[in-house]
Amino acid sequence: MELAQQGAQRKERATRKKLGEIFVERGILSAVTVERLVSYARKKGKRFGTVLEELELVTPEELAQALAQQHNMKFLADFHRYRYSEELLRMIPAKVAMANLIFPLKLQEGKLGVAISDPTLAEVLRTIAEEHNVGVVPYVATHREIMLAIKMHYLKSAPAAASDKKSVLVVDDDQAVSQFITSSLKRKGYHVVCAADGMEAFKEIMSNRFDLVITDKEMPKLNGYAVLESLRTFPDTANVPVILVTSTATVDEEATALRRGFFDFIPKPLREATLSVKVERALSMAQEY
Repeated sequence: MELAQQGAQRKERATRKKLGEIFVERGILSAVTVERLVSYARKKGKRFGTVLEELELVTPEELAQALAQQHNMKFLADFHRYRYSEELLRMIPAKVAMANLIFPLKLQEGKLGVAISDPTLAEVLRTIAEEHNVGVVPYVATHREIMLAIKMHYLKSAPAAASDKKSVLVVDDDQAVSQFITSSLKRKGYHVVCAADGMEAFKEIMSNRFDLVITDKEMPKLNGYAVLESLRTFPDTANVPVILVTSTATVDEEATALRRGFFDFIPKPLREATLSVKVERALSMAQEY
């Protein structure tokens, strides 16, 4: 049975339209543009859809609609405005929802409707189906819509009060490092919020506004690269500068961090003078931008 399912899945992937074809058919992109973007995506080691969003060649809604068409799913919008029972939300724990950008929509006749931003999350959806003994019906939605729904219905956090101070989020599971950064920045007059791991950071990012994020690379649950990705997928935080802190201070590591989108890189052990200069530069350039 499992081999038959795998064979059917391979056949479906083989006959599935490519995203580029869909955008050409819809008149959003030209065939030449798609060809060049595919080549560019391969060189950068990124997914085609990610490149389209980064270059702002398509809107998030257009990308989600194309993904829905490609995977023969329905596109869904504005569902964050509705009410959802606590019982329904418990079917997908907050950590799972945030880590995978998925959201439970409704449970009806043994079928659980789920909003997803990535239609390839088959294994995650299979686990949910087996755990609750239900069928799972996926709907495609934008990153922003799912994150809004998570913020409103899972986190239920009130926005932070406005402040004249620059606000910095420090993400590190090493309490000594976190305290060192916090003390240094507070002496400089910054408002500092700490998160012990990437998941806590995600909650803070969803609930509050930050001018700068400083994150360790290696952490449980979500690492520094995942923290960066969570910021970049939400329009309100897409341009917040992120500084990576790591003990693996090699030239290759620094190059990788900068290529992936980190504003700067601070090696361990930390020095207060270096930290101060890099924070000031990040905030100054972000303000100019």
